[in-house]
Amino acid sequence: MVQSSTSSGTFRLRPLLFIATVVAVAAVAFAYTAGWLSPHRLTPKKIVAGLAPPGGPALGHRRNHAKGICFTGTFEANGDGSALSRATVFARGQYPVVGRFNLATADPNAADAMVRVRGIGIRITTPDGQEWRMAMIDAPIFPVSTPQSFYELLTASGSKDPDAMKKFVSAHPEFPTFVGWAKSAPWTGSYAEERYNSLDSFLFVDSTGATHPIRWSIVPTAQPVPISPDELAKRGPDFLEQEITQRVAAGPQRWTMVVTVANPGDPIADPNKAWPSDRRTVAVGTLTVQQIEPERDGPCLNINFDPTVLPSGITTSDDPFPAARSAAYSRSYNSRTAEASYYPGTATGAKQ
Repeated sequence: MVQSSTSSGTFRLRPLLFIATVVAVAAVAFAYTAGWLSPHRLTPKKIVAGLAPPGGPALGHRRNHAKGICFTGTFEANGDGSALSRATVFARGQYPVVGRFNLATADPNAADAMVRVRGIGIRITTPDGQEWRMAMIDAPIFPVSTPQSFYELLTASGSKDPDAMKKFVSAHPEFPTFVGWAKSAPWTGSYAEERYNSLDSFLFVDSTGATHPIRWSIVPTAQPVPISPDELAKRGPDFLEQEITQRVAAGPQRWTMVVTVANPGDPIADPNKAWPSDRRTVAVGTLTVQQIEPERDGPCLNINFDPTVLPSGITTSDDPFPAARSAAYSRSYNSRTAEASYYPGTATGAKQ
């Protein structure tokens, strides 16, 4: 049977129409993701812009937790985590770690005693090529419950309106709980004396496919010694980096990784809500920090501690923050690395 020229032409057009449709759908999806079709929608661009101080971001640096120092070491799994997750990282053994101690500030030159929240970023790699990346802070809860609320906090704190923060607190009754911790919790004089918490909830997937909602912390072996902020200020603007460098040079520093398992009904999607202290905990291994290196030339310089980079056996939960953090971290990373060629004196530029 001879096909007519009209039907033949239609046949040839179909693949082109299909391709055009796919491209159009992808373009719309991209536009939606970027916030172009909904100007009031929260986007990574807005979050990262909100982190910038009044004078603008520190070019070539991370947009938050900008001040930090690299370390290398190991994670030694004791095998007990394998009951909760099939991830290779919990099989008994020792795995290399690259990490970063840091301060929650957009100013890489901030005085250490002026920054309340301290953090740690960790990347653990296993022989099968998988990675577990995490970013934790020393606070027991996050300031707010949702990414949108976090953006509103950034906006209020940077506003010239003298009543902006008062209005924010009125609209976010969960925030004072964090403020209470910030005011009353003791300060220490070392990164090595801090307990760092994931805050976000994840799901561990065991060998049967069952999921376990969890959070984790790393608990220091070093005994925390409370010290006043005034006394810390006398030690100089960079005392944390100097102290941890000297401490690790004298001997490795260790933390125990403790996984907390949620009970039914515990708030999985809200990092502002702590779980009761009687929840089941499992010590799954030991983080050992063996060497400190300045960030400018250190191995952590170009690592994006994206909390959604997870090995098989760990997945995200209903908590919205890991996805939001991942998107913001990506934008921050792309910005600082793009700036490196124009600002070679910055920390990122030192390795480009």
